Amino acid sequence: MVEPTIKLAIVQSMAKEPLRGRQSDEDMIRGPLLELHDALLHLHKVLLDSERAVYEMSVGPINSPNHFFQLLTGDPWFAWLRRISQLIVAIDETLDAKQELTVLSVHAVMSQSVFLLIPAQTDGEFGARYVAALQRDPRVVLAHAQVAKLIGSGKPAA
Repeated sequence: MVEPTIKLAIVQSMAKEPLRGRQSDEDMIRGPLLELHDALLHLHKVLLDSERAVYEMSVGPINSPNHFFQLLTGDPWFAWLRRISQLIVAIDETLDAKQELTVLSVHAVMSQSVFLLIPAQTDGEFGARYVAALQRDPRVVLAHAQVAKLIGSGKPAA
């Protein structure tokens, strides 16, 4: 069942679009989540690069991709980044679920993003390390802004 606000949005978009190329209901619901997924992947990559640079300055060089992978999966230095990895996996699972994608399921995942990525909402090691990354690396700020924009404006109508 499609929510009334979604139906209104569909009707309004149909009036503007030619017959060919119209999005299905699910595509309209799926779109913001796909955009958030891509933005989170970019943020994750930028955070990995930033943390790698700090690690190499503080601890020593990372000699190979295999060494870096081992550090990512086992070293406490990088453990705080797993929360973003888990959020990306949650989005993947939501997109790949056998049940029909709903506005509520998309909203639930987007809400997880808000609580994870808004520094005032996050406490503990993740919050402290995330704020430190935001303060030291302008690439992190730009990637964070892209995610924050999607979280704020990309929510499907409830």
